[in-house]
Amino acid sequence: MGTRGTAEIRGQEAEAARLVVGARFRERMNFGDSRLTASVENRFALAEKIRAARPKTVILPYWEGRHPDHYTAATLGYEACYAAGLKQLPIGGQPHRPKKILYASMYWEVKPSFLVDITPQWERKIAAINCFASQFAGDLRDIAELYPAWGKLIDRIRTQCKYFGHLMGVEYAEPFVVKEAMAVEDIVKLPVASI
Repeated sequence: MGTRGTAEIRGQEAEAARLVVGARFRERMNFGDSRLTASVENRFALAEKIRAARPKTVILPYWEGRHPDHYTAATLGYEACYAAGLKQLPIGGQPHRPKKILYASMYWEVKPSFLVDITPQWERKIAAINCFASQFAGDLRDIAELYPAWGKLIDRIRTQCKYFGHLMGVEYAEPFVVKEAMAVEDIVKLPVASI
């Protein structure tokens, strides 16, 4: 549905962004905009896609947020990743469970579990975001409190990524959260200095 654009335009924008980032696979599942639930039917449908794609790592939205679809997607995604590995689950494909689930979070108040240097991918990230121009076109006064104007959005993303980059000594970084403990092979080789 979306506040801006149409389903067709947003589909075209998502496909354009897929090409910019070089993703091999993108599929839209019609679970209902503003009606997303972590139902058994949705879990099984997504688990079947996970079996088909066989990802090693899955990145989900952070499990808390303003938009119910976003935090529900985190729950649904986690449950589908688990279900995809169940041998007796009555869905197509061979059982497969991703090894790692990461949560993307650009919220200032969420302490990241780790940061990834995205400096080499920075321009591509901005180009992918720019593919979604319909979301920030026209008169934005009615949603200004929720979404900053287009230029301000790019400024906000740049500032946040620069902030996280500063924390690890690079130009731009992306924060991620995991629920489990992280293992370190060699503490001497940890890249960020403590003092």
